[in-house]
Amino acid sequence: MFRFFKHVFLFNLLASSFAFSQEITLFQQFNGRYDYLAFGNTLNRFENNIERDFCDILSESQAELLIPANTQIIAAYLYWAGSGEGDPEVSLNNQTIIADETYLIEFDDPNYGVLPYFSSYTDITNLITTIGNATYTFSNLDISETLENNVGYCANRTNFAGWCVYVIYEDINFPLNQVNLFQGLDIINRNIREKTIILDNVNVLDNEGAKIGFLAWEGDSLLNYGESLLINNNIISNPPLNPANNAFNGTNTFTNSSDFYNGDIDAYDIQNNITIGDTSVEIKLTTGDLDINGNLQADLIIINNIITVLNSQLPDATVQINAIDLECSNRQIIIDYTVFNNNSTEFLPGNTPIAFYADNVLVGTSQTTNQIDIGGFEIGQTTLTIPDDLPNEISITVVVDDIGDGTGIVTELNELNNLASQDIQLLEIEIIPLLPLTSCDEGFNKAYFDLTIQLDAINTNGEPTTFYLTLEDLQNDSNEILNPSYFQNTTEPQSIYLKVENHPCYDTYYFNLFVENCPPQIPQVFTPNNDGYNDWFNIQGLYDIFENHQLLIYNRYGTLIFEGNNDTPWMGKANKGLNNTGKILPTGTYFFVLYLNDNNYKTQTGWVYLNR
Repeated sequence: MFRFFKHVFLFNLLASSFAFSQEITLFQQFNGRYDYLAFGNTLNRFENNIERDFCDILSESQAELLIPANTQIIAAYLYWAGSGEGDPEVSLNNQTIIADETYLIEFDDPNYGVLPYFSSYTDITNLITTIGNATYTFSNLDISETLENNVGYCANRTNFAGWCVYVIYEDINFPLNQVNLFQGLDIINRNIREKTIILDNVNVLDNEGAKIGFLAWEGDSLLNYGESLLINNNIISNPPLNPANNAFNGTNTFTNSSDFYNGDIDAYDIQNNITIGDTSVEIKLTTGDLDINGNLQADLIIINNIITVLNSQLPDATVQINAIDLECSNRQIIIDYTVFNNNSTEFLPGNTPIAFYADNVLVGTSQTTNQIDIGGFEIGQTTLTIPDDLPNEISITVVVDDIGDGTGIVTELNELNNLASQDIQLLEIEIIPLLPLTSCDEGFNKAYFDLTIQLDAINTNGEPTTFYLTLEDLQNDSNEILNPSYFQNTTEPQSIYLKVENHPCYDTYYFNLFVENCPPQIPQVFTPNNDGYNDWFNIQGLYDIFENHQLLIYNRYGTLIFEGNNDTPWMGKANKGLNNTGKILPTGTYFFVLYLNDNNYKTQTGWVYLNR
């Protein structure tokens, strides 16, 4: 199950002004038919609690790796630790090893000041896989200068160094386990006598074969003052190697030896200390007690890592955003995603919910279709509409195993890896206005326009351009104006939309078309002789344009002989006067007065010659 704000591990650590620690946290998780083993050795010649006369370490030591037959190495990590601030470069079988990271803690001794201790680690999977079972020699860890420069290490008998290799391996006959490797560097001593570590995100399906292991440094076999290791408030032990009152005593569980001086590689069966259904493990370490003289005595113990092996047959849903397709001038997006069940020990059931958020606002839900097997995946796609009240720059988050409010319905190995996010910017389109185009009325407020003239006013960068009657047509790439250089308007005024491709989107412009009345062109002569050519007083740009005009025709004596309008052109006959109505007029010069009834034009007067 998923929660937006849920921490993987909660550490209840007792604070002290005498020590500084780096919390032990989850480093790696392995899910499958896995187990682990450890091997290594000390660089101390003796337990430094007994022998007070040495203050040095060995130049090298050896240990043997014995991986069981018919198994496969999955991962291997080398750890080395000691007094001081560390050496980042050591050797294993004469191969140079560089630390991936070094952890430090400090103990503030009242007599000798600050005494730092270190632990380094690096991934050596390739080296161990290549060499396999063999005797390994660790060398070139030199802390001599540290010991010489601060007598507090030897005076306190905390001069130590050692090394250890953890190997995680697979056996097809094992049950499906979850191996969790936690690491860091933490300390208990007379100043910090108790420490509790709670490991969350543990899902116990079957407690059979459950175990926990520790890599610790500087424990002494003879300092058994109040030293205990508790799992879920139960003291655990492995006598005679690790008695209940002296857990960290220089022993190695894997070799059943007690000469791992000032170091511990210990493993414990804990099937009786955990319960099926547990989701956390509480680890408590204690040290310190009064001796027979009433003086406080305690062992200095440095915890380097903790490893658990639990039978946890559970899925582990993760999600990946493959692509987010944006549509220009549209708040609708298409998300392609993949749901994985990697690093799991059980199939992910079908109908696992998926939630989609934009800036933490739920904008959609979906679910997986099929059961996803271990190591399998399922590809999905969804279309979402981003609310108008959200900005154009937003973060899209996809969460698998989320019903839409941060709640999951599937118990998983890891509840905190269910989401994937990607920042996007919606492709909102600015509609840019252009100056209008004007053309002369060809009649009934219709005119012809060359729309391509507008291309001279913008920078197209040579990209394709198209014209449309509506913004919707432009967005849908439909009903393109096919002949934009010779376009006749259908309304007046009329808006035109121009689209210029500009990857990944396009630029949008708009402009208006206006039809205007242009000055009419009045002929000087016409010949009403019924020959089909120039048979009437055809004033170009007048009829059906200046629809409210009035035309008056006078003879040379000033007598009104004809009065016309948009429906009555002059055909060379009179329609005024009792004696002239319907009469064919003779050849001659006639005078006209043309009232256009348009505020933009004055009344026009002139003459015309009628020739029979």
